[in-house]
Amino acid sequence: LSAVPAIEATRAEKHGKGRTLAVPGRLPVLPSAGSLDDRFGRRIHYLRISVTDRCNLRCVYCIPNDMEWLRKGEILSYEEIARLARIFTGAGVRRIRLTGGEPLVRSGIERLVRALGSLPELEDLALSTNGILLAAHAESLREAGLRRVNVSMDSLDAGKFAAITQGGDLGKVLEGIDAALAAGLRPVKINVVAARGFNDSEAADFARLTLDRDVVVRFIEIMPLGDSREFQADRFVSADEIIERIREVGPLDPCDDVTGSGPARYFRMRGGRGTIGFITPMSHTFCETCNRVRLTAAGQLRLCLFGDDEIDLRTPLRAGADDHELERLIRFGMTVKPESHHLQHGMAGCGLRALSQVGG
Repeated sequence: LSAVPAIEATRAEKHGKGRTLAVPGRLPVLPSAGSLDDRFGRRIHYLRISVTDRCNLRCVYCIPNDMEWLRKGEILSYEEIARLARIFTGAGVRRIRLTGGEPLVRSGIERLVRALGSLPELEDLALSTNGILLAAHAESLREAGLRRVNVSMDSLDAGKFAAITQGGDLGKVLEGIDAALAAGLRPVKINVVAARGFNDSEAADFARLTLDRDVVVRFIEIMPLGDSREFQADRFVSADEIIERIREVGPLDPCDDVTGSGPARYFRMRGGRGTIGFITPMSHTFCETCNRVRLTAAGQLRLCLFGDDEIDLRTPLRAGADDHELERLIRFGMTVKPESHHLQHGMAGCGLRALSQVGG
């Protein structure tokens, strides 16, 4: 690995970046058996790729107002992303999700979707979006090879939605969801970050969306990030409480027929077309079944969403490392991937300032 310099562990606090791991000058020969397993025996088959740290919204729990964006030269090109994705799928990754920031603000995203969709080993290609630009892209994304989409929507009240997103238009998001369904993207998942005193009273209204719409509504427990702890301080509401609120308006039956690699528990309101999911990183951790890693827009392999450790893939990629060398770096990452995060309610679990930095 002569093209791969050893990098001391560092962290840029101002930007909230992770801690780059020092890579041994000579990596051990690591197994290549068509699967990507970590040291705890978990099979890692899901890769989230952030194509940009930029977003066209400023959700108060996600992006600080003084956030500094990456410079253009710091962000991986589509060709670089496609090359790394090919190496990851060759090593055992079978599912890829494109994220941001907001991935649809990066021009020509369909070109990347088409390149990834042609990877022979890939079984699923999805995208996460805030939905603002989705109506204009849904059909072309489907034609390029995208299979499904997740849409963030934290309120069904236009005023509340504008407040939490600092200016977002709920109508455009609803149009985007309809366009995604019309284009044949399935399933369409609606992600709701539950916040006490803000949108927890809307739990039943969100659940009712699934009665006559073929959508998946997923409630996500709010997670502590360094710069948004003030907003989060008294707003945590557990998934168990949300479940009880929904059960007041109708019974929930467990179901397991939802496509995806996520950690959600799924239910269906009796007689409903869609389903309801609950993601519980705080009240019921699911680290023991973790199946994913993240590639940031800056080309860092992030081993845990709420851990600080990253492996720099951009530097060796641009220094001329071949595919074998890059795969060995990826497999080395599996030997240092942590067993679990260390989140505690009211405390930030890492130096991360915004989920947009790593793709959520």
